[in-house]
Amino acid sequence: MKTGLIGNAVVGQSGGPTAAINATLAGVIRGVLEGCHGGAIRTLYGMRNGVEGLLEERLIDLNAYFDTEEKIKLLEHTPAAALGSCRKKLPDPEKDLAFYEKMIAIFKKYDIRYFFYIGGNDSMDTVAKLSAYTKAHDYEMIVMGVPKTIDNDLVGTDHTPGFGSAAKYIACTTQEIIRDCAVYRIPAVTIIEIMGRDAGWLTAASAIGRAVNGIEPDLVYLPERVFDLDRFFADVRTALAKHPNVVIAVSEGIRFANGRYVGEGTQTGAVDVFGHAYLAGTGKALEQAIKAEIGCKVRSVELNLPQRCAAHLASATDLCESVSIGRAAVKAAGEGVTRQMMTVARRAGDRYELEISHADVSEIANKIRFVDDAFINEAGNHVTDACCQYLLPLIQGEAEAFFENGLPKHIIL
Repeated sequence: MKTGLIGNAVVGQSGGPTAAINATLAGVIRGVLEGCHGGAIRTLYGMRNGVEGLLEERLIDLNAYFDTEEKIKLLEHTPAAALGSCRKKLPDPEKDLAFYEKMIAIFKKYDIRYFFYIGGNDSMDTVAKLSAYTKAHDYEMIVMGVPKTIDNDLVGTDHTPGFGSAAKYIACTTQEIIRDCAVYRIPAVTIIEIMGRDAGWLTAASAIGRAVNGIEPDLVYLPERVFDLDRFFADVRTALAKHPNVVIAVSEGIRFANGRYVGEGTQTGAVDVFGHAYLAGTGKALEQAIKAEIGCKVRSVELNLPQRCAAHLASATDLCESVSIGRAAVKAAGEGVTRQMMTVARRAGDRYELEISHADVSEIANKIRFVDDAFINEAGNHVTDACCQYLLPLIQGEAEAFFENGLPKHIIL
């Protein structure tokens, strides 16, 4: 069924980038160029730096720019957000009508009737607010959320584009760190700090090696469980008694029983526009604690930005799914679907297969999907076999990287 709504479309990227967010953008571009919308979309504009760029009318004609398959293919394998990103929090539609009236005026100026926003939890908040305004003020527009986040913390979907590639990088890097640490017989502890404010999916990925070759960190700590320093010291001593080279994976967002972040003492206390505290330093805080309590050699490694931008180690499965979800968003929009976020679900059976669908974005925004209880061991210091089996299909396949004179080749818009 077609919408009968004909006009132009705009697409933007928001929040933290991933190794696959451009693959999703490529999927939207492909969907428009291939006519998946049934002829409803004439021109696809890209907003530079998300809604901030939209409000400043910094738009690029993506139909004209992506005039060859080579360009689109290169986009699929380029890390970070090619259109640029932002972390702008939209105001309440009922309290700042002037803001939305300005946005609608821009939509009318460029005849934009289709809005695609690629992002995570905060970005879905933007989609939900714009959806609410257009519905209440009778502006005919299709508004679609297209998921991405390495955190894998969006509800209503089995997993999110971008997570598989980050998980692959973490799993591979953890394997390499474990091997490096094993060359000496001196008692030592290495702490790997991994991104994850509220949900520990990324840190759980450090243990995927268990399902492949049996090699995994000795201990894994997720934000889903209260962190206790005395229990931590006991766990470390137990691990050191088994072998001298202990490797521990920790989420940056682990907290004590009083709600205070373990790494809070190393930070300024500053927060972003969505009220999220800036996190980092958890590994360093635990390094200092072990040094004072146990006295063995200890070091911390913060994986930091490479978790989300290591396109040379992207998951082929992740990139393929990201393109498919972007294309499916265009198809759904052309059929009249609006105020939704694209979702994926696993089909029943032993073989890994997905079904792409969509769900009401207002039921998704500002909610957190935590690591399942069944995926965390009883002691709260590691993950289960079921968790590793859930994660394993998401990191399959090696992406086709494009190199030039020994370095990866990327597209710059």
